Amino acid sequence: MPQAWPSGKGGNPTPLFPVCFVTAEDQAMTDIETSKFEPGAERAAQAERDIQAPIDAQEQRSFAEPKKESGAMQAGARRYPEPPFPERHQVKPGIEARLDPAPMYDAPFYKGSDKLKDKVALITGADSGIGRAVAVLFAREGADVAIAYLTEHTDAQETQRAVEAEGRHAILLPGDVADPAYAKAAVARTVAELGGLDVLVNNAAFQEHVTAFEDLTEAHFDRTLKTNLYGYFHMAQAAAAAMKPGAAIVNTGSVTGLLGNKDLLDYSMTKGGIHAFTRSLATHLIDKGIRVNAVAPGPVWTPLNPADKQAPDVAEFGAKTPMKRPAQPEEIAPAYVFLASSHCSSYITGEILPIIGGYTGG
Repeated sequence: MPQAWPSGKGGNPTPLFPVCFVTAEDQAMTDIETSKFEPGAERAAQAERDIQAPIDAQEQRSFAEPKKESGAMQAGARRYPEPPFPERHQVKPGIEARLDPAPMYDAPFYKGSDKLKDKVALITGADSGIGRAVAVLFAREGADVAIAYLTEHTDAQETQRAVEAEGRHAILLPGDVADPAYAKAAVARTVAELGGLDVLVNNAAFQEHVTAFEDLTEAHFDRTLKTNLYGYFHMAQAAAAAMKPGAAIVNTGSVTGLLGNKDLLDYSMTKGGIHAFTRSLATHLIDKGIRVNAVAPGPVWTPLNPADKQAPDVAEFGAKTPMKRPAQPEEIAPAYVFLASSHCSSYITGEILPIIGGYTGG
């Protein structure tokens, strides 16, 4: 039979691990050493109860009715809409002109200061939502803007009008960012008509929820990846070839890429991929003097979500954030100015900037 204790010299077993023998004298010393702390421990416990008691009383945890919840946080220069919103669902790709309330994108209290003076920006998904708000602020900072979009012509024309109202030039570039030929053509036309390309904002996206994993079809999955990953890749590749040192790429990520979302499996995966692509491309383009960063918004009042969610869910959109409301596009757009402008962020590349309306804590 195997020995539990290997033999040492003289046949005596050698313990595998050190053995500590406690004598009666040691035990008595231990009792003396610990018992004298018991009164102090009791005082500490009583102090904890004294702290707890008034808080318990103040919160009225028994059978009192809970306090009425406060409204949404309002910390901006003007008041922003709060849920509940009208119960309205849109068919894709979603039209901003049909949203109620209308998204707030014009940022009337934002004052430009030539942060992008005489620069040229190409923005995908610029017809509405975040893209439109970014286009307006870029123009206010002195940039001309190429407006890339899918088929939302009326919305895109409104963005063009808003850019021109800021005194800058704007061109319209309808097409699908998932098509590499379109990406090359969009960049080429931007350079030809606006004189160069200094900033690319990858912002176009496809989002459609599923409540059951088995309902996520291959066609659905493929469309999400083609728009959100292939599109960003094609546009960045085409743009980088036309950019000079000092240029910038700003990608639109998402809180879903940071935290996940049980009903947006494919979308969340692409947004996490965008974050990784941002950091990788930033490292790759350092030698060319091109910075690459991303903004990761939480819920924002744009056509993207009413064109995905059912009407009752649209009504409560953003209510579960700590601020209890969705962001308006004009609240997100200044972050893009910050990351696009060498005046503000020349030493920043490879960063993901979350703007999600607060964290819930542990």
